[in-house]
Amino acid sequence: MSQSEQSPILELRGISKRFGAVQALDSVDFEAYTDQVVGLVGDNGAGKSTLVKIISGVYQPDEGTYSFEGKPVNVNQPSDATQLGIETVYQDLALCDNLDVVGNLYLGRETVNPLIPGLLAAIDEIEMEQTARKLVGDLHVTIPSVREQVATLSGGQRQSVAVARAVLWNSRVVLLDEPTAALGVEQTQQVKDLIKRLRQRGLAVVVISHNLVDIFDVSDRIIVLRLGHRVATFDTKDTNAESVVGAITGAEFGVLDSESKSRKD
Repeated sequence: MSQSEQSPILELRGISKRFGAVQALDSVDFEAYTDQVVGLVGDNGAGKSTLVKIISGVYQPDEGTYSFEGKPVNVNQPSDATQLGIETVYQDLALCDNLDVVGNLYLGRETVNPLIPGLLAAIDEIEMEQTARKLVGDLHVTIPSVREQVATLSGGQRQSVAVARAVLWNSRVVLLDEPTAALGVEQTQQVKDLIKRLRQRGLAVVVISHNLVDIFDVSDRIIVLRLGHRVATFDTKDTNAESVVGAITGAEFGVLDSESKSRKD
């Protein structure tokens, strides 16, 4: 099914957000489709982080509508987004170094078996470990063991664990904030391969990154924000880095020339 025939699973329209005198977002539209990776790019201050936090329920917009699977929804807190099936993996990953992979995957959502109904329950370590092993295998995540402490893992392995945690809870949309930042070449490739597998599993994936090489490697579409506005949308296969950079900087629209002339005047 082509994108023109497909409805977005996640759709925001006319989103605006102000922080005091700063207009972080101004009537921004955004959409994500299943089986597709969309790259969200822009310079610092473009509004990327604000938009992601609105999608994930950390911020609420001043104006605009938020729809999921074609229906208007209210996302007033992160748990609202989670219940819809929207998971966000932030750059800090929010992993506990002193816990193993299983402990991190299930942190706060442990599987329990009732010992005395309504009074006493025990954590089902066997079920959790079996499910963790299957998920890690399905995603082709290369780690020594699901019982390995996260503190001993490489940067790419840690990122993979954080993404696996997002996928474990039947997520429909996964947002990845700078997923390859500070990773080496081999670790970066591991994470990019994982992003492609998420698409193959039928998820809608949003990748926020300053690294255009990575964006071009994994994305189907690229959305550009500039100074709080959505200024361009590209089909990745039909564009090039020069065009995307031009949209990011404003050169494509003659903004830099007009700003330069203004300074000379």
